[in-house]
Order: sequence, then C-alpha cells, then structure tokens
Amino acid sequence: MPNSVDLVEAFWDQVWNAHNADAADDFVVEDFVITNAGVRIEGRENFKTWIRAFLHQVHDLRLEVAESFQNHDGTRVASRWTVYGRNNGLFGLEPDGRPISFSGTAVWEIADGKLVHNHVERASHELHQRLLAA
Repeated sequence: MPNSVDLVEAFWDQVWNAHNADAADDFVVEDFVITNAGVRIEGRENFKTWIRAFLHQVHDLRLEVAESFQNHDGTRVASRWTVYGRNNGLFGLEPDGRPISFSGTAVWEIADGKLVHNHVERASHELHQRLLAA
C-alpha cells in the first residue's frame, strides 16, 4: 500500500511552506482540480496561479499539519492543518501586516502517486470576522 500521507505532507512543505507554486508540478496531475469552499479551480496552471495569489495575500505563510491519515488503499488522504502568516490584503482588506491564523481540512484524491483532486474547507469566515473586529 502506498504511503499517500507522505505525498500530501511533502506537497504542504514543498509548495506552501517553501512558497513555491511551481513545485506543484511535481505533485499534481495536469487536469488537477481543487474545490475550495465550493468553488472549483480546474487545471494545474490555474491552481498554481491561485497558489501565487494566496501567497501574495498571506505573507510569511506557514502551514502546520495537525494530523493526516489515509484510507485503506491510499487513494484518499484527509488532513487537518493551521495556516499562520501576516495579512497582506486577505478578503480585500487593507494589507496591514497583522498576524493571522486559520484552520482547515483537506481531503485529497490520489491516483498513481499524484494528487488528482483536493476538497478544502477553511475557517475563513471566522478569520474575516476577527480582522474586521480589530
């Protein structure tokens, strides 16, 4: 059985924590899909564009994995994580450099050692409310 958790956690480190959208080429299929809060982003190049935009909005982004586990055959991985960084215009707000953090979950579909689809939910509403309140 493949260790798909290692693949996902390497993706977190080499793409998000290294702030390197191009490293996604090593992990995701060409027709990769991410469904983020119900919105589909289709294609590896569009995904990399989305990563770059997010990294621009969250300076010094650091993703810490709380736990990851896979199903019996390694075709699905679930992760709980927290992102830390500084606000650089997240949600269209003023880029004020305030420290931010939010939690999320991701469920990955994996085939032939590559990431195929990622379903993500994150606590963005709660973060937005905290940023507005300050």
